[in-house]
Amino acid sequence: MKEQATTHLEQIEFLKKIEGQIRGIQRMVGEGRYCVDILTQIRSIMGALTRVESEIFKKHVNGCVFGALKGKSEIEKQKKIEETLQLISRFGRAT
Repeated sequence: MKEQATTHLEQIEFLKKIEGQIRGIQRMVGEGRYCVDILTQIRSIMGALTRVESEIFKKHVNGCVFGALKGKSEIEKQKKIEETLQLISRFGRAT
């Protein structure tokens, strides 16, 4: 049985919404809107990106990492474990 590649297509709609929010902030800045309103929108985008990041990370662990750990190659297992630890370290938190 061949393992299916992990996809993230369901995140496209969320990313399109984030893209729209970014364009909205560009307009706000161009219009000279109130700083607090701009900062509020930026925080909203950061939260949305964090949610997308979390979902992609979960799929990576449940798909790519889990698949490697089920496999026979000790080298691949170690690579995936090291890669995951580096991601957690780089992002400063577990997702």
